[in-house]
Amino acid sequence: MSARTVAFATLGCRLNQVDSREIQTALEARGFLTVPIEAPADVVVVNTCTVTARAELSDRQAIRRAARVSPGARVVVTGCWAQTSPGEVAGLAEVDLVVGNADKARLPELLEGLLAGAPGRVHVSDIAGARALEIPPLARVVGRSRAFLKVQDGCQHRCAFCIVPRARGRSRSLEPKVVLDHARRLVEAGHLELTLTGVDLGHYGADLLPRTTLAALLRELGSLPGLRRVRLSSLLPAYVTDELLETLAGSPVIAPHLHVPLQSGSDRVLRRMRRPYTAGMYRRLVERLAAAIPALGLGADVIVGFPGETDADFAATRALVAALPFSYLHVFPFSPRRGTEATTLDGRVDARTAARRARKLRELGSAKRAAFGTGLVGSVQEVLVLETRDPATGGLRGLTGNYVEVVFPGPDARMRTLARVRVTGAQRERTLGETV
Repeated sequence: MSARTVAFATLGCRLNQVDSREIQTALEARGFLTVPIEAPADVVVVNTCTVTARAELSDRQAIRRAARVSPGARVVVTGCWAQTSPGEVAGLAEVDLVVGNADKARLPELLEGLLAGAPGRVHVSDIAGARALEIPPLARVVGRSRAFLKVQDGCQHRCAFCIVPRARGRSRSLEPKVVLDHARRLVEAGHLELTLTGVDLGHYGADLLPRTTLAALLRELGSLPGLRRVRLSSLLPAYVTDELLETLAGSPVIAPHLHVPLQSGSDRVLRRMRRPYTAGMYRRLVERLAAAIPALGLGADVIVGFPGETDADFAATRALVAALPFSYLHVFPFSPRRGTEATTLDGRVDARTAARRARKLRELGSAKRAAFGTGLVGSVQEVLVLETRDPATGGLRGLTGNYVEVVFPGPDARMRTLARVRVTGAQRERTLGETV
């Protein structure tokens, strides 16, 4: 009898990508064969996002596309939209099984039950009751130079625009010994770089007994044989303590790259967003980071058009972004999300104004990215060579420690290795180099 096939459609954040790989690993252990999402499959798992109304539209489109490509497949929907709106998801004609974030670890068992004819299409527990992070199977990431390792899930904050705490629950951390075991096995499988991911990564360890910190975890990872680079995902400003800053600046293994969400440069808007910092606190932190970590690659998220944002508020955001040494920006026009406080706020900004503000900030972000690349010209960088080529030039793509992608000529044999590359030029679209 041929193996049952499964395909995955993953939407949203890196954490969802990690979750999908964990589900894939668990299903393959039960005999399933993974096929590309474009190929017909017996089962399609759609891992959804719900961060904006537009994300939910993408979820619906992915579910319908899965049913068209695999008309005889069982369609399983999981992820954040499944958690927050299970009835809505179950009401779609294409959907056979709904599994919430709190029940993801049970998805293989629930799928087997579905295939055997068991009743019950919706399995969504109360995520608020989750107190521990499930120990996942080691996700299989064959052929990739980088691996993502989830060490934390959930969030303690209640930002006015964010539905994630409802979708992911309270902050939960993976025990350090489990993280180290996973990291060791990923390194032994050939991954030279690990990216630690989490919804509220800086809160890592605060829920454990005994309590620990992200800095302590990083120090342990830094001594892992064979691990050449550790990268962090997003960190809230308040989590960059003196201990963490000292660890980041003092370790040769930790990549000189941080993503610190800003969202707005106006204190009035930050208060309406319920963000736990001020623009002044953010500026002082970035100045400390830039002084402590040479050639720091620094990214930020910014939301424009938040309810009540005036021209003066946007000007304050633009001025702060212009003054700080960002190497890239992620700019988002505000999108109302049902179930969040932001939808009840007055002062709605019209779509045209929000789009104009987003365009101006993106232009500024592009200029900063190009300037950062220009500052690297002439330097020699150790890059992690990725497993795919640059589609425009056909060159190899290498990622520097400070998160700049350098395109350079070379054979496929260099993929998934470390290479020394001299940066030779910086364009608005890409940074160029040559091997040393």
